[in-house]
Amino acid sequence: MTETYTPPEIWTWNKENGGRFANINRPTAGATHDKELPVGRHPLQLYSLATPNGVKVTVMLEELLAAGHAGAEYDAWLIRITEGDQFGSGFVAANPNSKIPALVDRSGNTPVRVFESGSILVYLAEKFGAFLPTEPAARAECLSWLFWQMGAGPLLGGGFGHFYAYAPTKIEYAIDRYAMEVKRQLDVLDRRLGESEYIAGADYTIADMAIWPWYGALVKGLVYDAGTFLQVHEYKNVLRWTDQIAARPAVKRGRMVNRVMGDPASQLHERHDASDFDTKTQDKIGEKA
Repeated sequence: MTETYTPPEIWTWNKENGGRFANINRPTAGATHDKELPVGRHPLQLYSLATPNGVKVTVMLEELLAAGHAGAEYDAWLIRITEGDQFGSGFVAANPNSKIPALVDRSGNTPVRVFESGSILVYLAEKFGAFLPTEPAARAECLSWLFWQMGAGPLLGGGFGHFYAYAPTKIEYAIDRYAMEVKRQLDVLDRRLGESEYIAGADYTIADMAIWPWYGALVKGLVYDAGTFLQVHEYKNVLRWTDQIAARPAVKRGRMVNRVMGDPASQLHERHDASDFDTKTQDKIGEKA
């Protein structure tokens, strides 16, 4: 029989909340230590990690470069969130919310900080005039799907992912509640991609870049070890779209940047030049060592 929890009249933080990320969770904001962010030679400075939210931005930057936007050259610095890098004073100055990714645009006279992955995608799309339609109806469709992901993603990650894979105890109600919601989200995407080649229509946009790192990985069984549990093979249109996006060369590169897990050949901890993909992945660094 499950023990019933009765919340106290006033919540207090008097113990770790358990789970995989308990060491970095706290009920207050702000910096915990002084640490300035490094600055490279390119106009755009990205501070990130290759979580799904981080991959959105590195894919966008690589797509911009592939499309010929030389001004999109960037330095990507690794932020190890499990070690608390996001609570350094420099990172907090770039993002008061202490979440990756954070972007600083130094192309003008005054640096511009941009945080929240969806905001960064819109900022870059507008800066370079790419991957975001300008016709009002098409633009509205693209932004609607972009913000669909921003709202839906926490229910997948912080909801289903946390209670299914990371919580210290399995809670049937929580897992059932969020599994139902994630399968509903997959059905939303599957129906949409049954009538449209890409998420927002006939063209590849920032909506695809936002949704693919989360739901593409999910239907491939690459996150939370939950593919069988959620029967992800049922979503044929999402799988078709996932494979189509994954085949893009810029997406393959973007997925490698700031990655610290998996095949060493797929990990480029920092990216400061296009040649880094050929010379500075972890397998190459291991060979040199």
